[in-house]
Amino acid sequence: MSVRPSALALTPLLLFLALFFGAGLYFTAQGEAMGFYQLRAPVAILPALVLGVWLARRRGVPAQQTLLAGMGDSNVMLMCLIFLLAGAFATVSKAIGAVDAVVALGLGALPASLILPGLFLAAAFVSLSIGTSMGTVAAVVPIALGVADAAGLDRVLVVGAVLGGAMFGDNLSIISDTTIAATRSQGAEMRDKFRENFKIALPAAIATLAVLATLGDAAPVAAPDAASPWLVLPYVLVLGLALAGLDVVLVLAIGLVAAGIFGFVLADDYDVVSYVGDIYVGFEGMVEITLLSILIGGLAALIKATGGLDWLAQVIAKFARGHTGRRSGEISIAALAAGTDALTANNTVAILVTGSLARDIAQRHGISPRRAASMLDIFACVVQGVLPYGAQILLAASLAAVSPLALAGSVHYCWWLAGSALVFIAWSTRRAAEVAGPAPPDETVGS
Repeated sequence: MSVRPSALALTPLLLFLALFFGAGLYFTAQGEAMGFYQLRAPVAILPALVLGVWLARRRGVPAQQTLLAGMGDSNVMLMCLIFLLAGAFATVSKAIGAVDAVVALGLGALPASLILPGLFLAAAFVSLSIGTSMGTVAAVVPIALGVADAAGLDRVLVVGAVLGGAMFGDNLSIISDTTIAATRSQGAEMRDKFRENFKIALPAAIATLAVLATLGDAAPVAAPDAASPWLVLPYVLVLGLALAGLDVVLVLAIGLVAAGIFGFVLADDYDVVSYVGDIYVGFEGMVEITLLSILIGGLAALIKATGGLDWLAQVIAKFARGHTGRRSGEISIAALAAGTDALTANNTVAILVTGSLARDIAQRHGISPRRAASMLDIFACVVQGVLPYGAQILLAASLAAVSPLALAGSVHYCWWLAGSALVFIAWSTRRAAEVAGPAPPDETVGS
């Protein structure tokens, strides 16, 4: 059944964003520190689903079948499975002491002048390993504050370095919910997206390290005590297997078993009961994002079936002057990710909301799935890392007793990442286009 393009079909998505953003503003105005996290996204999306079903029925679209087909899409289900396994692996690894081991290795025997770069690298590896910037902030910031006080460093500089490292690792980690959402929504392989991202993130990380090495005068400080350094190996194993191209579900399953074995052998008082309990705790930590993924899948199917994506494609075609050039398409994807993250203050939600729209843009503009996934993840990361009302900065500011606004200007990595990504967008069109969709780069939309 053919349905003409309609701007009205996008109103359910706008309703969801309005409720989520409006509730965040309201609770923040009431003095709630985590105002943007009081109305949970899976609840905020319910009125949007009702509106989407109503619009579908008005346009003669089989609403219930469309909704259920979108919720049960194989990509959505695979994404949910990966979320659950990633949560379990991260929780077990942290419980056996692997995070503490990473931090101790990252700070061991560092000269005083390299404490800030060392904290950035330690946070980056923790985040890359456990796949969550929030978990990294919670685990590393208290250690970093002790280092800051012992070294006589400004707390804002220290926490900014940790936040930058946390966002670097979260953006690249193969078990991060943002990476999982970006790759599955665009149909990209994990390792391909990692390589695409790394080309853009590496210059930003190097520039950040250079800047941090020039900031602050530090006194020598001893590295914190930790468990056995061998506990880092499950992280290394997962990263290596993923980059080797092994299926991500199998990678996470192997990593989960390996983390348990290392815990039994090397961690104090860690047994089978603790192991299976931590696996379930990891599942519980992913319930919200799993529910949201399923509901977003249904909403996206309704929007597509009622002509919302076709209307948006027409608007983008006008913006691009009728041509499907990669540069205009990448800018459109970047703007979608950044704008939605600013409204939702949640980079995973932003990627899930814009995923199907970004995929449609990528196909029409000849952008490869890995490039589209990279653009989505990078620009959601950039905005999330500098939002004064984002969870990462709010948590770090609370732990360090500093101003969220002061921290936003000190997350040097995110600012450098934005600049690096924009340079890559500007210059990448000089290379041969990687055509991923049915239309070649110079074909006009609708021709």
